[in-house]
Parts: sequence; C-alpha cells; structure tokens
Amino acid sequence: MYKHMLVPVDGSAPSNRALEEALKLAKAQGARVRLVHVLEPLHNLVIEGYGDLVGAVRAEAERILAEAAARAQAAGVEASTALIEADGRRVAAAIVDEALRSGADLIVMGTHGHQGFEHLLLGSVAEGVMRRATVPVLLVRAR
Repeated sequence: MYKHMLVPVDGSAPSNRALEEALKLAKAQGARVRLVHVLEPLHNLVIEGYGDLVGAVRAEAERILAEAAARAQAAGVEASTALIEADGRRVAAAIVDEALRSGADLIVMGTHGHQGFEHLLLGSVAEGVMRRATVPVLLVRAR
C-alpha cells in the first residue's frame, strides 16, 4: 500500500518510537523510508568557551540521522537521509515540503501528546504537519 515513507527524526522518545513503527510497516510492505531532520536557524551563534554552537547542533543532527539509518539497515529497510534547513519556515512546513519533494506517500512521526496549557506554550509540529500534509500522516505517541 505504501511505498515511500517520510520519517522525521529528532532523537526524542516519541521520534524513536515512530521510527520503530515506520520500520515495521516499511518492512511488511516492502517500502523505503526517507529519514529527515530539520535544522532551525541559529544565526551562526558562537558562544565563548563552548565553541561553535551551530556546528555542534549540526553534528548532533547528523548523529541522529546516522543512528536512524543504522536502525533501518538492521531492520532490512532501504533508507535515505536528509538534513533539511528550515530557512525561515516552520518545522512542520519543512517536513511537508520534503514529503512533497521526495514523493512520500505517508508521513510517520512521533508526538509528545501535550494538551492544554502545555500544548499552548509548546505548540505541536505534529499538528502542523497534519494540517498541511496532502498525504496520510501516522502519529505515534511514546509509550
């Protein structure tokens, strides 16, 4: 049914759980996955004594993508990765844009499931993706 799934990863528990589910589904359906991580601009911040924050954030994003790709390989699922710059867009818009650009037919992503005041303060990337996506979105909550 699905042949190309887009899976945003950020290293969080909900993201890792969504990756697990996406890999199970991809394996069962013979689908491939595109693992993406969206970088928000930090305007090339340099903090004295801590080195280049932007470089550290990028290195962590690359580590998260590499770990997700290794998990896909271990599961026997074909995977590609992309480190995406938000470039002034909201993270949700960057994810949906990548889904369209890459021809994904399903987006699988984690959600924290915040409600009430917590949701109001933190917002929801998952909700933004659901509102913008033109393909089905499977939301997975952490255990």
